[in-house]
Amino acid sequence: MKKGQLVKIPFFNYAGAFQSLEEDFVTIFRDVIKRGAFIQQSDLADFEQHLADYLGVRHAFGVANATDGLTMIWRSVGLAAGDEVIFPSHTMVATAAAIVHAGGVPVAADCGDDHLIDPHSIERALTSRTRAVCPVQLNGRTAEMDAIKEICERHGLLLVEDAAQALGSKFNNQLAGTFGAAAAFSFYPAKLLGCLGDGGAVVTNDDEIAAQIELLRDHGRSAATGEVLTWGYNSRLDNLQAAFLDRQLRDYSEYVDVRRSIARTYCEGLADVPGLRLPPHPDADARHFDVFQNFEIETERRHELQTYLAEHGVGTIRQWGGRAVHQFNSLGVRGDCDRTELLFERCLMLPMNIMVTSAEAEYVVSCIREFHGV
Repeated sequence: MKKGQLVKIPFFNYAGAFQSLEEDFVTIFRDVIKRGAFIQQSDLADFEQHLADYLGVRHAFGVANATDGLTMIWRSVGLAAGDEVIFPSHTMVATAAAIVHAGGVPVAADCGDDHLIDPHSIERALTSRTRAVCPVQLNGRTAEMDAIKEICERHGLLLVEDAAQALGSKFNNQLAGTFGAAAAFSFYPAKLLGCLGDGGAVVTNDDEIAAQIELLRDHGRSAATGEVLTWGYNSRLDNLQAAFLDRQLRDYSEYVDVRRSIARTYCEGLADVPGLRLPPHPDADARHFDVFQNFEIETERRHELQTYLAEHGVGTIRQWGGRAVHQFNSLGVRGDCDRTELLFERCLMLPMNIMVTSAEAEYVVSCIREFHGV
């Protein structure tokens, strides 16, 4: 791709996500609709089993979205009113909202240079009311889970993962979502594995938590007897969406390979650009296997760079609308998050999805290099 050409690289190509598998999706749609298989049918059961197999967990439940998933997890583990849960402020507000909806109190922790929760910040946030820690496996990277697990074990704390952005990511060869009592994943269309609407999953190896999730996602009703045993939610993953997801899960390793290839192009093409802080190179640390949900950079010239890229047809965004959770003053979330506040003055996300071609990734690199005069 050359300068002067009409170029348009959206941050995420929603129409392209459908078009890339249009024939398969249409076939799936016709099959599911003709069978009248709308709610909790075999397609959902198949997807749940395949997801559980992929992650190596005992239980996987499709739910309406990851926020509901997290809320139901907190209820399932017995979070009580006033219990504090430490989470990273660099996350979507949904992470904290789920804690609040379950009766808990979210306490914000700071991030490290990799933009994930800093274990030292967890230690600083501990109080006598701390009940749990919720690391967010952000941008397709898994946090430093050895250190986080050690903190939880030493202080007798629950560990629940928000793995919405990290399906397939690993730390020390262990998959995100398998470190704690339970985890939630998101299947929002722009996620690593995306459906054509909202969707999510809860995974766990704990049989008691699994039994509670199965009740809570379906109005508190027992699947065996139909008796309502608790106040629940209408939070079932639509059967059609499960079928779409199951089709994509078959090719998921290829999707990850594409994202890691784009990340290599960005990392290697931008490594010498002054003033940029890049995510870790895909091959930089053998402990981490990153799947690159996002490619989030830092730059002191964010506004100028974002404007320049837009003028050259490249879409970018500031994650979470450019504000961390503790920066929404009306929410009243407390936390000592100096590194996070600096990050949100500098962070910008480049196009990162399986519709981005190698030529487009190289064009993005060339634009950034040209902007910086290198």
